Amino acid sequence: MPTLISSRNVTGTLIGLTIIVIAVGGVIRIYDAGESCPDWPTCFGTWGFDVSEAEQEAWYEENPNEIDSRGSGHRYSTFQIFTEWFHRILAGAVLGPLVLFNWWLVRKEDCHGSEPLMASTISVILILWQGAVGWLTVKLDNENWSVALHLGSALAFTLCLIWLWPIGWLAVGAFVSLFSGTFVSTTPGANLGCGVSGFPESWPLCGGVIADSVEDVILQSQMIHRWFVAAIGALLIAASYVSWNESQDSESSICARNWIWLATIAFISNSLIGATYILSWDIEENGFTEFLSLIHLILASLVFLVLSTAWLGSKTKMWEEA
Repeated sequence: MPTLISSRNVTGTLIGLTIIVIAVGGVIRIYDAGESCPDWPTCFGTWGFDVSEAEQEAWYEENPNEIDSRGSGHRYSTFQIFTEWFHRILAGAVLGPLVLFNWWLVRKEDCHGSEPLMASTISVILILWQGAVGWLTVKLDNENWSVALHLGSALAFTLCLIWLWPIGWLAVGAFVSLFSGTFVSTTPGANLGCGVSGFPESWPLCGGVIADSVEDVILQSQMIHRWFVAAIGALLIAASYVSWNESQDSESSICARNWIWLATIAFISNSLIGATYILSWDIEENGFTEFLSLIHLILASLVFLVLSTAWLGSKTKMWEEA
């Protein structure tokens, strides 16, 4: 088998594609295109994305049960439909078959142990699960919990690929923070949960207070998300301090220190991006600067991947030294 078609190279390609799929999913959300293809796996009954307003109207008349939360009079632009269509093409027609191909490669090559074999099998299960969750998200008109589950499943799938590469376990704190942030961004009104009064009432305070009792988990999900971010940020800073001290005594700890510091800097930077998003509220436009939300999502996903890689990298080294 040529080196260029090794399972390692295919897995690296899959990781890159998965990040792109997650990024396109973020674009779909900020452009409010999550329901622009109301049916699945087709889009307005077709396999393309160029669906005119007249064709959308005719399709809704034939399929009144598919009318989404925006009502029968709402029409989507070609760009909105394209983002959802492209997301499905990448995930279903490209990523899915490549996962199956990689599963076959891992079994064909003789250099792998039992863990990569298990990881490749789990990745196949997860990509099928991800397709099912995608279908459920469409059918439920992008319920906030289904969108969060969709992203969480994508990250679990990515983690499996990192395991195949061959490093990766779940960085629980980063995952919980990212999951809660996705829940906030997809829940109507949750981004307004701490108010829009600007600095410092809306951030770093929440509605003018540091913390408040939780009476409505949904509406106060932004405050809960901030608690997660603060706790994880503190742990990362502590881990950075410990890794720095350890690297002074052992050169073997320098690599782990660099990964942890990279994750910490990215996490703190992303927290500031999240703050900038909250403070970007424009009274005249009656909205936030949405491209900041996309950057926030992508950087949060990268922090998760860095932490997962660093964690299993350290674990793999311990196995080698045992």
